[in-house]
Amino acid sequence: MDHRDPPGIIAPHIPADAYRRAEATGQPVVIVVHATNNTGRPLSHYLFPLALAGATAMGLFGLVAAFLALLDFASQTAATVGGAAGSLGIGGITLRLARPGK
Repeated sequence: MDHRDPPGIIAPHIPADAYRRAEATGQPVVIVVHATNNTGRPLSHYLFPLALAGATAMGLFGLVAAFLALLDFASQTAATVGGAAGSLGIGGITLRLARPGK
């Protein structure tokens, strides 16, 4: 008996005895291939850029919040120092750091 492998790339999935029986009797071999019709891109294709953009936005919000907190702290510190020091004089030039209270 002549040994031949089934043709095509799907052939290894056909049992050898079923192929040889179909070859000997002349019966057709029916091969069912389940194919998916995914024409669009998968969700994972969009997930990484969206996660990166979200992380970047959150980082920028944190950076802006930290900057505003620093400005708030600096303005409060300047107001406290200005209120405590009164007027500051250097070399004959006097600078009033805060308005006098009424």
